[in-house]
Amino acid sequence: ARMKEEIKQGKSLAGAIDEGFKRAWPSIRDSNFNSLIVCAILFMFATSFIKGFALTLSLGIILSLFSAIFITRIFLMVFVGPRLEKFKWLL
Repeated sequence: ARMKEEIKQGKSLAGAIDEGFKRAWPSIRDSNFNSLIVCAILFMFATSFIKGFALTLSLGIILSLFSAIFITRIFLMVFVGPRLEKFKWLL
């Protein structure tokens, strides 16, 4: 959604991807760190089954955060080029 806004403002696809990630990062970071804090609290004060859930949830959050920031961004930047500029409507 953020990249669509940037493209509508007339930015190139590479600029839209870069600006979209910059604008989305604070929201992604805050929500995931809040969830990790809750996981830490659950892990410290809960029983064994809940500790397992907290650990699994925190690992999932960390992997999701890593993939959202690094893998997806790199994947999109690899495909940016003259061929993809013709297909802006896909975004």
